[in-house]
Amino acid sequence: MKILFYGVREVEVPLFNELNKKFNHEIELIPDYLNSKETAEKAKGFECVVLRGNCFANKEVLDMYKSYGVKYLFTRTVGTNHIDVKYAKELGFKLAYVPFYSPNAIAELAVSMAMSLLRALPHTAVKFENRDFTVDPYMFAREIRNCNVGIIGLGKIGFTAAKLFKGLGANVLGYDMFPKEGIDDIVTQVSLDELVRNSDVISIHAPYIKENGKVITKEFLAKMKKNSILINTARGELMDLEAVIEALESGHLMGAGIDTIEGEVNYFFKNFSDKEVEFKLKFPIFQRLLDLYPRVLVTPHVGSYTDEAASNMIETSFENLKEYLETGACKNDIKG
Repeated sequence: MKILFYGVREVEVPLFNELNKKFNHEIELIPDYLNSKETAEKAKGFECVVLRGNCFANKEVLDMYKSYGVKYLFTRTVGTNHIDVKYAKELGFKLAYVPFYSPNAIAELAVSMAMSLLRALPHTAVKFENRDFTVDPYMFAREIRNCNVGIIGLGKIGFTAAKLFKGLGANVLGYDMFPKEGIDDIVTQVSLDELVRNSDVISIHAPYIKENGKVITKEFLAKMKKNSILINTARGELMDLEAVIEALESGHLMGAGIDTIEGEVNYFFKNFSDKEVEFKLKFPIFQRLLDLYPRVLVTPHVGSYTDEAASNMIETSFENLKEYLETGACKNDIKG
């Protein structure tokens, strides 16, 4: 079958080609993200299209795909809110997602960000770059084993992050809408309010549920301990970005590690290095965030950008199609 994969990075190409040997499909790999009529038109002649995050299958795109004869519309992500699922089902598309990939990928990024900020490594690196080798009060660090780390969302990724922090000696607090069993040796489960008030580091690993709104709000941030650290490697929509910036600018938060931002498609995966003035005028709130470096670490949604996570997502996408072709159904069908 002819399959079009959107958003394929150069480093991923060998993985696609190697994994496809088992399935023997005719695949086309393009770096473009599905974000315009022009990129939607690239699906002409394909029966199966596979998206990634920040590829938006809205009503207009779905109508185009239907007219092109696309039958299978997959995403190689856990999240599915970039697809108008209800309308896609009305049009008869076979949908599928990737429910699981290496949880270590996201968890390791969260821990790396937290430890870098806790030890003021970005601050120290900036001084080193300027040939300033003095030691200042900002470098005076807390050891993670003397910290409470709060994990919001205790699914596979959140629990993996909890285990990594626990392995470093931290006291790990956890909250999930649905309390978990059998994890008490790693995590002390508490109410969200207790977690927020008592954590020196908070790392969020929850899904975004539109009906529930944002989790990290002005009220949430006000309850956080002074000089605490916030990590978001989950969903940008969970966070009120302006409120986070204000908490950092006021000095209430020591730092933040952010891998995903609401509206990130406007600037992530693009190069503005030679358009500084234009960027500042067009994205003033994001610029305020960047101006807080080295207290803020921003990465362009690269939490799953590891060899194993990419392989998991690619292979599961191939397996989803195989299951549909052989049985007419798929266990990873997108509900809705």
